[in-house]
Amino acid sequence: MNAAESAVETIQREMTIFARRARASAGRMHPELSLVSYTLLGHLEELGGCRATDLAAHYALDKSTVSRQVAALERAGLIERRLDPEDHRVQVLHLTEAGQEILAQVTRSRRAAFRERLAGWPEEDLVRFAAYLERYNAQPGGTDPA
Repeated sequence: MNAAESAVETIQREMTIFARRARASAGRMHPELSLVSYTLLGHLEELGGCRATDLAAHYALDKSTVSRQVAALERAGLIERRLDPEDHRVQVLHLTEAGQEILAQVTRSRRAAFRERLAGWPEEDLVRFAAYLERYNAQPGGTDPA
């Protein structure tokens, strides 16, 4: 195995560990908010609302998977459906006030956890790592391998 192949194997292994850790830590940040729920709420906040089909397409998920997540978030009072003002046949998902509050709480907790974990890193390493993550995530490629 050459150095590039070995590096790819290491990246795959470490990103899998990272994903597992992220899922595990999500429950500690807020017991009622899974990593998937947090991600969906964050996306809705960032866009100011969107359709469930747009969520499914963005995350390359099956529509039924998103539908279950959306239903759970609605039952929890974290999102609501509103008619699209331009097309009354379409419902757009938006955060409720409770959804905004929980998302803000979890975001603060996650940022604090990241700051603590990365506290000893030199600034140039942080900048380089951030750039690598952005570059990796900007690549097209369908579903998440983790």
